[in-house]
Amino acid sequence: MDELSPSVKENPQSASGRMAVLQPSLEGIHGTVAVPHHAAGFWQQWRAFIGPAILVSVGYMDPGNWGTDLAGGAQFQYGLLWVVALASAMAIFMQVIAARLGVVTGRDLAQCCRDWYPRWTRWPNWLLCELAIAACDLAEVLGSAVAINLMFHIPLLWAVIITGLDVLLLLALQRFGMRTIEAVVLVLVATIGVCYFIEIFVLPQTRPSFFAMGGALLRPSFRQSGMMYVAIGMIGATVMPHNLYLHSALVQSRKLQKDADSIRSAIRFNTLDSTTALTVAFFVNSAILVLAAMVFHGKTSVIVAGGKVIEFSANSDWIRIAYLTLAPLLGTSLASTLFVVALLASGQSSTITGTLAGQVVMEGFLQWRIRPWLRRLITRSLAIVPAVVIIALRGDASVNDLLTLSQVVLALQLPFAMFPLLHFTSSKTRMGGWRNGVLLRIGGWGSALLITGLDLWGLPDSLKIAWHVITGG
Repeated sequence: MDELSPSVKENPQSASGRMAVLQPSLEGIHGTVAVPHHAAGFWQQWRAFIGPAILVSVGYMDPGNWGTDLAGGAQFQYGLLWVVALASAMAIFMQVIAARLGVVTGRDLAQCCRDWYPRWTRWPNWLLCELAIAACDLAEVLGSAVAINLMFHIPLLWAVIITGLDVLLLLALQRFGMRTIEAVVLVLVATIGVCYFIEIFVLPQTRPSFFAMGGALLRPSFRQSGMMYVAIGMIGATVMPHNLYLHSALVQSRKLQKDADSIRSAIRFNTLDSTTALTVAFFVNSAILVLAAMVFHGKTSVIVAGGKVIEFSANSDWIRIAYLTLAPLLGTSLASTLFVVALLASGQSSTITGTLAGQVVMEGFLQWRIRPWLRRLITRSLAIVPAVVIIALRGDASVNDLLTLSQVVLALQLPFAMFPLLHFTSSKTRMGGWRNGVLLRIGGWGSALLITGLDLWGLPDSLKIAWHVITGG
């Protein structure tokens, strides 16, 4: 581990009152993407700024989200579609605010916490962030491993180990720069979108009733027993804590100018980038829920190849069930193939951003810098080791429990990311005239309080399940 080199910028507002140095976030890609003059045309500017939010958006359609979306559609048809919409709206608020912090201050959220909060908070905050990133990576490991297992019939335990090789993917991408990383993730996200577009709009068996969907969106309620619990899972898994740190760093990959017109332009186009990318994530999550509603709702079981009967219940492993049952229920193997390809793309795209987030928090809180391959190895090991141990002891049926465990960890860390972000961006001292306006303050604080409240409300049950996962009881 090497100490960071001296900063290119000084920070006169450090917590200690001394002049502090500021190391750029993700130094290898910091300021590497040129942006046109603020007076340039709309499309020319948007092409330059589009990208960071695409990387962030994959966290909102990762395998952890798939489980709750599939469960919601299977159990309640379109009844929780409005929850997906609400969660997406809250995600847009939080990511727009995170991008704003990076543009205005030239710091990521981790650097702001280091500079503007007491020194003793650095280590606890960093450890909590690392735990949350490892928990996210656990979901990506499981999603990718299940996809590999289903596609190639490799035992799940070995599939989990194989996912460790994706360290080579990120190493290869980082050599080609930020635009290449963004392009690869865009292709993976597009793959997910195309797969679900075909399943929803092309396959005749799964064309939904748009009238019924519209009604569900316009009449939010918890009419059926159990809806609240699944809704908490959907909302609690929405805003990923590491995404807030990551987004505030990724926007600085653009070569930003610090005059007022340039800052205004950067905020405008990053807001547009965030809104567009997370709207796509909303449609993907909606498509997952709609597919489950069309195929599974109202059924208690299905017979698959070989005469095996698969029973449906609230505790079902819906990701695996979806793959095994889409082909016999829809009468085409294409449905299952599309589903598992999208799942693999989801896991691989999310794992790229998880590694970048790990670099951001380590460099931001502790000013430590290690080689990307070692950073990736540490992050992936923290995810693979518990997965390997629990799957080896309890078998493939533990996947759902492991996903629940990852969401518990994320729920615990979430307030430590959201509230500092809102604290800094609502402060005129820190942000000057660029602090959050009334709409962002209401939307941001309202989202943070609602997400945290729901997470805490659902936490006792989640902790019981987590203890069951850990102890095998």
